[in-house]
Amino acid sequence: MCDYIYTPKDQTMKELNQKLAVIQTKLKAKKSSYNSFGKYHFRKSEDILEAIKPFLIEHGVTVTINEEIMATDPVPTIKSTATISDGENSIHATALVGVDLNQKGMQTAQQFGAASTYGKKYALGNLLLIDDTEDADAQKPSKAVDKIKQAAKLDITADQLKKAKEYIAAGGDIKAIETKYKLTDEQRKNLTEVKK
Repeated sequence: MCDYIYTPKDQTMKELNQKLAVIQTKLKAKKSSYNSFGKYHFRKSEDILEAIKPFLIEHGVTVTINEEIMATDPVPTIKSTATISDGENSIHATALVGVDLNQKGMQTAQQFGAASTYGKKYALGNLLLIDDTEDADAQKPSKAVDKIKQAAKLDITADQLKKAKEYIAAGGDIKAIETKYKLTDEQRKNLTEVKK
């Protein structure tokens, strides 16, 4: 029988995991903002950062957030990484957010800022186990999210359209195809005719 022996680095990583578990258990980040249109309270990344500050010195850790552009086509995508570190070891959690460049009433800097704030909030939420499923914004996808999903869909090629027709002829559903591909009105009409 062989017992696992912690090296000093393993021991400090284990200690960081324990510190993170304590913070995840005790952290309470209030929802300080209110959406009057949807009539719900929500938290911002600033609320989470404010709530975690008392734990930093107490547990000898730092929390940082880094961002990078992961893609620009079909929409700019920002990767936000939240990190907790004890100076030697670190634990990371990420979130990916698309930037809606067609959002009316916003300049490009504001569109990127909104996506950045959203990404930071969810990266921190992933790291600290903050669940937002009860929020109305988690239950009702915004038009911006719908636009991003639509923009991410691929144009269907002639070969894929042929396979789609075979799929429809075999009893498949057009909606299943539309979840992955953009269809023109004419392509949709052709697939509907196959279904008949």
